[in-house]
Amino acid sequence: MLVSFLLTPYSISLTPYILEMKKLKITEMNRLTVEEFKEEKKMPLVVVLDNVRSLHNVGSVFRTADAFLVEAVYLCGITSTPPHAEIHKTALGAENTIDWKYYEDTHQALTELKANGYTVFAIEQAAGSTMLTDLKLDPVNKYAVILGNEVKGVQQSVVDACDGCIEIPQFGTKHSLNVSVTGGIIIWEMFRKLVP
Repeated sequence: MLVSFLLTPYSISLTPYILEMKKLKITEMNRLTVEEFKEEKKMPLVVVLDNVRSLHNVGSVFRTADAFLVEAVYLCGITSTPPHAEIHKTALGAENTIDWKYYEDTHQALTELKANGYTVFAIEQAAGSTMLTDLKLDPVNKYAVILGNEVKGVQQSVVDACDGCIEIPQFGTKHSLNVSVTGGIIIWEMFRKLVP
């Protein structure tokens, strides 16, 4: 065996570690069916896409929302809606599991969310924003996060109507992240803070 040939007296056996690192097949992951997913208790979070133009970003947000049991995705303005082949490429069917609604104007979605008791945050670099690392959430409350257009971000009028802004700390030379990456970071962090 090649591994034993390379081992020195100070080496440890790699065999147990190799066996533990075996990739799982899809059939071994015990994933929920669509019907089971629909019945599962959801994280109290709605993700709002404010004029997101990339269909791949839309699909990616659906897929991440599915992974972390997000309650719904709201698609606003120029944001495309399912069914669409380009959304499906990255959503891989999550557009069929996650509840979604379309609004011509993001303000309509914002008004409905606030009327239903959601605390709404724009994900944006803004004066007075809360760094994601400092964000405190109460698991008994309901939240919504708004992700903006790839070039213009969240509309200023929408930012003005939100309860606050959340900013992802960045330390390099760039000052923005792709919408799908931002969505992944935000949704994961909200899950971590809201689901015991």
